[in-house]
Amino acid sequence: MSKHIGQTLAVNGRDYRVCNVSEAVKAIGGDFARLPMSLRILAENVLRTEAEPNEALKVICTRSKNSDIPFRPARVVLQDLLGTPALVDLAGLRDAVAKAGGDPRQVNPVTPTHLVVDHSLNVERWGDASALADNEAIERERNAERFAFLDWCNKAFNNLSIVPSGNGILHQINLERLTTVIGTREVEGDLWAFPDTLVGTDSHTTMINGIGVLGWGVGGIEAEAAMLGKALMMRVPEIVGVRLEGVPPSGYVATDIALALTESLRKAGVIGSVLEFHGPGVAALSLADRGTLSNMAPEFGATAAMFAIDDRTLHYLRLSGRGGEIAELTEAYAKHQGLWHDSLESVEYDRVVTLDLSTVGRAIAGPKQPHQRILLGKGEAAKDIPTGLDNGSVVIAAITSCTNTSNPRGVIAAALVARNALKRGLRRAPWVKTSFAPGSKVVADYLDRAGLNVDLDNMGFNVVGYGCTTCNGMSGPLLSKEIEDEIRTRKLETVAATSGNRNFEGRVHPLAREVFIMSPPLIVAYAIAGTYRIDPQVDALGTDAEGKPVYLSELWPSDQELDEIEKKALSADLFDKAYSSVPREAGVIASDLRAGVTDQYAWDQSSTYIRKPPYWSDELTATDPQRDLKDMRVLVMLSDNITTDHISPSGAILPDSDAGSYLKGHGIGVDDFNSYGTRRGNHEAAQRATFASPRLKNELMTDGREGPWTLLLPENRVSTVFEAAQAYADRKQPLIVVAGKEYGSGSSRDWAAKGPRLLGVRVVVAESFERIHRTNLAGLGILPLQFPEGVTRKTLGLTGHEKFSVEGINDTFAPGDKLQLVIERADGTTENVTVTSRLDTHEDVRYFRRGGLLPQLLVESMDKAAKAKQLEGAV
Repeated sequence: MSKHIGQTLAVNGRDYRVCNVSEAVKAIGGDFARLPMSLRILAENVLRTEAEPNEALKVICTRSKNSDIPFRPARVVLQDLLGTPALVDLAGLRDAVAKAGGDPRQVNPVTPTHLVVDHSLNVERWGDASALADNEAIERERNAERFAFLDWCNKAFNNLSIVPSGNGILHQINLERLTTVIGTREVEGDLWAFPDTLVGTDSHTTMINGIGVLGWGVGGIEAEAAMLGKALMMRVPEIVGVRLEGVPPSGYVATDIALALTESLRKAGVIGSVLEFHGPGVAALSLADRGTLSNMAPEFGATAAMFAIDDRTLHYLRLSGRGGEIAELTEAYAKHQGLWHDSLESVEYDRVVTLDLSTVGRAIAGPKQPHQRILLGKGEAAKDIPTGLDNGSVVIAAITSCTNTSNPRGVIAAALVARNALKRGLRRAPWVKTSFAPGSKVVADYLDRAGLNVDLDNMGFNVVGYGCTTCNGMSGPLLSKEIEDEIRTRKLETVAATSGNRNFEGRVHPLAREVFIMSPPLIVAYAIAGTYRIDPQVDALGTDAEGKPVYLSELWPSDQELDEIEKKALSADLFDKAYSSVPREAGVIASDLRAGVTDQYAWDQSSTYIRKPPYWSDELTATDPQRDLKDMRVLVMLSDNITTDHISPSGAILPDSDAGSYLKGHGIGVDDFNSYGTRRGNHEAAQRATFASPRLKNELMTDGREGPWTLLLPENRVSTVFEAAQAYADRKQPLIVVAGKEYGSGSSRDWAAKGPRLLGVRVVVAESFERIHRTNLAGLGILPLQFPEGVTRKTLGLTGHEKFSVEGINDTFAPGDKLQLVIERADGTTENVTVTSRLDTHEDVRYFRRGGLLPQLLVESMDKAAKAKQLEGAV
């Protein structure tokens, strides 16, 4: 706890200690009134958690981009596909500490941590009342090894609570249950109040920004550091004000606003920025609407997307069962500390982007990026609409993801469109697989209360489970094997429609080459039409029993109807019921349940899900620039907008893939392959998934083929990426990846860095990086290098057959240094290019030198143990 003198805040008869942030800012010559909300929260964080906060406070107040500041989040949240490997790493660290002579029990989360199992539910059954129970049973059976490991973690680690599958999606649970907006903690007899802050192993952790809580997504490596109590070192981000004006048009849903923002903010270039919504339009948005917008921050390219605390915040807290002391403290603290919306009127943003909500139209986004917005109702009526399975047919229609199932207005609208369509005799097209996966049980309960669940069921949108499902690539098979065979035989270009947040190539299903993001009611409309080749604002969705065309405008509910149903159906008792077994405090578990578990995990060498990690082996530790960064071969050369789905896919494992061959070799049948994501606790399987996307376009492959292919050099032999990496490893050949703009966009998965590291990649050189992936690369000891403006692999005439070396790393190597990339071409000529190191903080540099964060954690754990022994000896 900082020595900074706090104040007393009395709320409802209880005294809380709070940091005097405005006075501390004033004392160093800063202007508190000009500080944006997120910087006020960061200032409070350093004042409360750092022994010597003044230097960091000066950096925050001056918004210097040249110095690091520490951030110690109050909480860490994990989803299972990234959280399980993170816990595997902590279990492995316990072994490494024990091997080095330390106490393995010292490896334990210091920061309260929740893990929610939400990513492993596959849509194997759908379209009937048994789908939910059947899918949950299949999930438990397939993931038994994973769940047994998580059970050990739940009992062996302190400050950790695991929410089992079947409860919902992490971000929706975080918004609806886990946050109190203002946290409290007893320190040395004083009860302190402070802003809730967090990081999470999922880029959509930003959904929590909608309720006024600062948090963002990180990779599993950075999350491990936060769990173990390390300060996350960062540079002060650009703070962009997003001014909302006007009111949304009639018939709006938040998805339409989110897609408009995604398009405009990508154009504005907000990568790595923190956004703060303000202006008169904010008052028109419900808390659920705000959550939808904040959830999409990664699609904007932003680090976070904040809304200030106001009456809407308090209303939502009371509605969701967090009234009383929680709501009262939130209001009192926010007003006292300048986090209330009208305390931010004099804020000075680095720049401002404006959106007039009244101009937002109904839209979808696709076919490959969330910012590819398509405004509906602007074209002519379609002239040739297929009547059967054909190019453009919608084969998956999924109401899914935390982004939109958290928003009652959108879900209720979908149910009413279904009801009205059924009354006109419309049904889903016979080749469309429909599914409904809410982000929490609250959704199913309010639909049931309103009598709307029947309408979705009758349209084929039965609840298939409470989890990410299709949005995460766990879409299961298509409607039938015959449909899949016909698509392959006729080479049809079929489509998926999802209310998710990501539509990257190959993410949803291998046979859905194009994916379009849209609101839940539009999902119902496209399921009825059965084809993407219509504009539902213009074209009829079908014909009724009398042969009359039926248009979406005839089915869409009025705003008044939506408002009335939402008001009647939602109440605090539904939230209390849904979350009766979900503890708000991490680590709340009876002590006798912890008794009897081993301090170290008993690794099963036959397991294909959970294996002891290799990150403390000799070959994966300290980086030697003279050895590791000389004469590197290109493993893959890639274009712009390469996502983490391209690098480390999450969905279905194909039988003829390297990972498929590995599983078959271990006696696993194809039906039990599960997914790439669920296998990430096993590095042997996960590294075989690296660069394994069926949509990957490696420019070394001049024949245009897609998938996990590369050339083994200098032989020019076609090989899978994994096979080539194995051959290079035998030669002790270091590797490099060459790429274009926005390398590593998308999900926060650390395996998009772990995989390349285990394959021998030491450097990635690109035109630009997405924030989370750049951090993941640094955390694994991979050197991210950025070409200067105007210099690309194309302007350099690179073919991928060159060798690369990095020069300029010396004892004074610092964040952002300029280095020389030496390119040796096949004819023996060389060219030097000045590149920028994207090791952006001093902590990044330390990780790089050590070989990554995980080896560094071992050193720190042993140092901590040694100091503790010294103190014991002194006593």
